[in-house]
Amino acid sequence: MDNKRIFVIEKNEIIRAALQFMLHDENETHEISTLADAYEKAVAWKPDVILLGLSHVQEHGIPLIREIHDRIPRVKIALVAESPLDPLAKEALKHGASTLIAKPFTIESVRRKVDILLGRRTSLGIQVQVT
Repeated sequence: MDNKRIFVIEKNEIIRAALQFMLHDENETHEISTLADAYEKAVAWKPDVILLGLSHVQEHGIPLIREIHDRIPRVKIALVAESPLDPLAKEALKHGASTLIAKPFTIESVRRKVDILLGRRTSLGIQVQVT
């Protein structure tokens, strides 16, 4: 499997560390708390995917999605949210975010979403009940 670069840009240190832990063995994953640090790091180490905490969108507004795409071309953005029903997350998806990763976070679901964004093949995970 090819090693891709992931930035986890999340204000909450616990969430940031958990997501980094879930992805680090198959990707070069960096924990970053601020957008300024992410932009600075992206100059030398362009990420393939950004996991962006919704708190950053709350602080900077929906135009943040376009700003990230302008400053880091071709990057995929996965929003990290408390709920898949969050209205701000839904709006951000309409304005260029690629997908949503919502709680509860599981290794399987986070890796599957990131793998899809990276264009990696993923299994469908269909459950079969045998009686």
